[in-house]
Amino acid sequence: MKYCAFLRGVNVKGTNMKMVDVCQVFKEAGMNDVGSVLASGNIVFSSDKNAGDLKKILEQAMSEHFSYEAFLFIRSQEETEVFWNSVPFEKNDDLHTYAFVGNPGVETVLMEEFTKASKTENEKTEIIENILYWQVPKGNTLDSSFGKVLGKKSLKDQFTSRNINTFEKILKKMNS
Repeated sequence: MKYCAFLRGVNVKGTNMKMVDVCQVFKEAGMNDVGSVLASGNIVFSSDKNAGDLKKILEQAMSEHFSYEAFLFIRSQEETEVFWNSVPFEKNDDLHTYAFVGNPGVETVLMEEFTKASKTENEKTEIIENILYWQVPKGNTLDSSFGKVLGKKSLKDQFTSRNINTFEKILKKMNS
């Protein structure tokens, strides 16, 4: 089965790694057809194992190899397609749209945080298919109140986010 591993915290705040090295760790951990998409930690691969087992195997391999606490979120090709196909917002060149990949139920936690946060104009969220989508004006991602919540240490093992365009690139790689 084809999967994508979404790594959290790659190439930010001093956790720097080359994707070629990450791919090698995946290969050494027994994954097949390994490739990366962008430098933000999106690894496409094949395996006969289930997502739960893969998460444990790959988090351990990444943690040991790179000497950091690795957090990965594994999605099958079919699950990854849902992220791309369920976007609730119209495309707008002035706005970024993000989707959150995480543990079951994290979309509810994030929605609660968003509800409490102050918003910029045109900033909104919606949950579709148990996925939280967030749309925010370009240039406000890190400055927004919700954007700051996303960096909370208490949430670091719960989710990661990707710009919606990243899912398109990942699916192209999975289909090639």
